[in-house]
Amino acid sequence: MSGDDRSGERSLPDIIRPYGDTTGDGMIQVSFTLPIPHDKRAEGAALQLADKMGLKPALLVHAKAIGPDFTFFVVYGSVNHLVDLRDVVVVERDYPLLGAKEVNAAIKKQLRRPLVVVGACIGTDAHTVGIDAILNIKGFAGEKGLEYYSEIKVVNLGAQVLVPDLVERARAEQADAVLVSQVVTQRDAHITNTQEMSAAFREAYPAGTTPLLVVGGPRFDESATAELGVDRIFGKGTTPGEVASYLVHAMAQRQGASSTTTTTKEQTR
Repeated sequence: MSGDDRSGERSLPDIIRPYGDTTGDGMIQVSFTLPIPHDKRAEGAALQLADKMGLKPALLVHAKAIGPDFTFFVVYGSVNHLVDLRDVVVVERDYPLLGAKEVNAAIKKQLRRPLVVVGACIGTDAHTVGIDAILNIKGFAGEKGLEYYSEIKVVNLGAQVLVPDLVERARAEQADAVLVSQVVTQRDAHITNTQEMSAAFREAYPAGTTPLLVVGGPRFDESATAELGVDRIFGKGTTPGEVASYLVHAMAQRQGASSTTTTTKEQTR
């Protein structure tokens, strides 16, 4: 028997294709909206688009008018595309998950004071469900929010916070971390808002002293931290415990880097 067999792990293929009715049939279902009234011509346009997308043959399974000038479609069909799992890039969690007691103990040991977290939805985003799920004591997915942690001070600024106001409040609170939630994503607003926010913090703080900048939302690419100028990106389904554990991990790394820099400077004197 192989090592995988003994461990009980099932070996997965490297190359896969979509599954609909039978294994390997390549069937997928897609939805989209066209800016035309719902009629037979609109349905023909939807099938033409599906054909150009590579769905052959394509079946129109749903069409519904959205007001007088738009139509929503659902199309079902087969594609020839394959997925190579070896090319899939995943951001792995590089820190251990800690319980609330462990988080509190680690903060006490590292900082010897409460860790200050300022959270907000910036720009025109009024959807506070995400930020509240992480910060409010009610929490999410059976986990208490950061307000529950005795060694974390939470300042929740709510919705539609201007970036300058967020920076000013973070400075006033001497924030260790800033958590920003972005749900509104039209025209990539989540990207431009986050880049504006990170640039504002770099301008307002001396180099190397900005708070940890953490953003989250359903449309973020978790590997785009460098592009957005932030320390961490969390996707949908993130729990308060994951965020708390990350903050402890990141603060420990910062303290370690700071200690190394100080030691190097003293050795060169």
